[in-house]
Amino acid sequence: MSRLLKIVLLGMLFQFSSCGVKKSLQQRPDITGIEAIDTNRVKHNDHFYTLGKNSLFQNDYGVWELYLEGDALERGVANGNLTRELIHHQEIAFMDKLEEMVPSESYRGFLKKIVSYFNRKMYLYVPEEYQQEIYGVSRYGLARYDDFAPGYIRMLYFHGAHDIGHALHDLMLVGCTSFAAWGDKTADGNLLVGRNFDFYAGDEFGSQKIVAFINPDSGHKFMMYTWGGMIGAVSGMNEKGLSVTINAGKSKIPFKAKDPITLVSREILQYASTIREAIEIAKKREVFVSESIMVSSGDENRAVLIEVSPKNFGVYEVPNSDELICSNHFQSDAYQDDRRNQKTIEESHSKYRYDRMKQLVEQDQKLDVPGAVAILRDMKGVDDEALGYGNEKAVNQLLAHHGIVFQPKDRKVWVSANPYQMGAFVAYDLKEVFKKFENGNVSQSLVSAAETLPKSPFLETEEFQDYEHYRKLEQQVKIQLENEETISEGTGEKLIALNPEFWEAYFLAGKMAYEQKNFNQALQYFEQARTKVVTTKPDLEQLDKMIRKTKRRL
Repeated sequence: MSRLLKIVLLGMLFQFSSCGVKKSLQQRPDITGIEAIDTNRVKHNDHFYTLGKNSLFQNDYGVWELYLEGDALERGVANGNLTRELIHHQEIAFMDKLEEMVPSESYRGFLKKIVSYFNRKMYLYVPEEYQQEIYGVSRYGLARYDDFAPGYIRMLYFHGAHDIGHALHDLMLVGCTSFAAWGDKTADGNLLVGRNFDFYAGDEFGSQKIVAFINPDSGHKFMMYTWGGMIGAVSGMNEKGLSVTINAGKSKIPFKAKDPITLVSREILQYASTIREAIEIAKKREVFVSESIMVSSGDENRAVLIEVSPKNFGVYEVPNSDELICSNHFQSDAYQDDRRNQKTIEESHSKYRYDRMKQLVEQDQKLDVPGAVAILRDMKGVDDEALGYGNEKAVNQLLAHHGIVFQPKDRKVWVSANPYQMGAFVAYDLKEVFKKFENGNVSQSLVSAAETLPKSPFLETEEFQDYEHYRKLEQQVKIQLENEETISEGTGEKLIALNPEFWEAYFLAGKMAYEQKNFNQALQYFEQARTKVVTTKPDLEQLDKMIRKTKRRL
């Protein structure tokens, strides 16, 4: 932690007793009538639950299918009740990750105060409807975490955690890539949208996935791919054929939460039927991070990027084009002179992934769904250069929470099963799904089996097994280096053997050799790393610094 950040946090600490924090911790939405809501969950078996007309079913691909209807409180209570085990799984995964990152109990207490202060005014920006829905869900959270924050407040905080992950971009929590194609670019001329959601908060966090089908009492029916406790939307489509995906932009580290971006995209899904309506919804909301919202309309057969930030707003589409590419930098005129955006283009891996995605979309002149899935699974670099597995310059970084493909005109969607976007792409037809629920509960999977695409053959290879081993060993080595622990001899060579094209394997091997004062070996590893595709400009600067530092020791 930098000295400046410590000073800022200490300064904030003096304000924690303010009435703003106390008031936010006591705030609750209007929950009139909640006592009358049915809470009788029926467990038919370990994979199928119902609550009134609402249901939760786990399909053969391990994906949970959730159906909800009613007003905000009814949806929230049904959601929390049906998915309580999945919520508990996510809370434990999230809080365990927090304990791993902040092992000191006193520091976690300090962090709790920071979080309370940071989120003190969030409730002023979140629509009452979504506060009520979150409250309903929160009734089924784990009581053991109430000392961190009461259930409802904690669930509200979790919806802002995604934004914080985006703001702390240097932690590499995100690196999403998406595309839309239509006209001459697709096999049938109709809109086709694909995206990877590369939000990583640990393996456990991404292990349980929910495809939620929502029939609200107001607005449009819609689906979204989500996880336990999350009512915001990161990827989704509504019955009007409007799809929404979000990609992070470079943000300042914010000091006050406003409207979480996932709730803005959720509002678009629920209440917009056209791109113009989506733009108007995004315009009226105050966000606290920078984000590109790709909105695609099957009926309009086009897509745009709504680029939002705390102090700016832009809309981007390419005139006379039948494609749109998005990574993690802004493209509209509103951000052309934005220094932070320019720095992202220059120093991060966003522009590289953009160029690779553009290359892939333009390679296949008549894209279809299998072609879109192949793009999302691509692990090579520009001009097919080798990147190594797990390089964040790749479209497929082998850490995605999910991949997803939309055919908005036909109201069809394909969602990836585990692992990453390499499992089967499970197909759903929104028109058929909602039709099935019109007459009551559905006791079987909603999957369109004939249109589901198989898992990637890569999962059966030795290279994949090596990568999975590499990931675990890499994490272990980083912790050992940070804690100045003794590392087993030969670990560096093992890392390299498991992922021989990845620059960071050589870099870590070099750092281990350097710490062991084997400077000749360290220099050799660092110079080998220099011959590989290094992920970002700061990474390259760090590598060059270690080369200079090692040479001085020789």
